[in-house]
Amino acid sequence: MADTDPDELERRIARTRAELAHTVDAIADRVSPKRVAERTVADVKSRAEHFVASVGDALGVTPKPVEFGDHPEGVWEEERPNLAPVLIGVGAALAVGAAIVLWRRRRRNH
Repeated sequence: MADTDPDELERRIARTRAELAHTVDAIADRVSPKRVAERTVADVKSRAEHFVASVGDALGVTPKPVEFGDHPEGVWEEERPNLAPVLIGVGAALAVGAAIVLWRRRRRNH
């Protein structure tokens, strides 16, 4: 029973109370509606920025920073994307699809 010194027990109790208070404050901060909303807004903003950047990459344009109230036409830099490869790909896909449909109809009719 070496740890029965009342002063030592009081110090341990005080330290445990302080640690517990710190933990409770951290939990309360984490689940507070304000903090949850802030984290959600930050997450949505990050996902939106990533989406805009990936759309810009796919179209070959560069998004530029905008502020609330800016005109929507000013969101992209003035460089024009080269849509020829995209249009050629879409046309090729449509041609292949039409050929498959025609081929299946001919097989059914014969």
